[in-house]
Amino acid sequence: MKKVILSFYLLCVLFVTNTWATDLTEAKANGLIGETTTGYLATVTVAPSGEIKTLVDDINAKRQSHYQKIATKNGASLEAIERMAGETAIKKTLSGNFVMVNGQWTKK
Repeated sequence: MKKVILSFYLLCVLFVTNTWATDLTEAKANGLIGETTTGYLATVTVAPSGEIKTLVDDINAKRQSHYQKIATKNGASLEAIERMAGETAIKKTLSGNFVMVNGQWTKK
């Protein structure tokens, strides 16, 4: 039951960034941003624009805050929640978008 509750919270966290949904969706579709196994976004390009870097940093800060709340509430480590979120995010990533697995960017 605890795993179901954690999964639900993680799904909510992944979509908490509705403010940037269009920009995030576009950036992912254009291959500029991808999901990682750590539960955070990263830039796919070596030299991202300031706007893309700010978008990633802002979303990751919000994600970390939510992950910490989930971890505290459930008596879990932040790292465990980050891993679960990363797995969930990669599963939910749309075909054609990038995911980082084993340190390599791969188009899903």
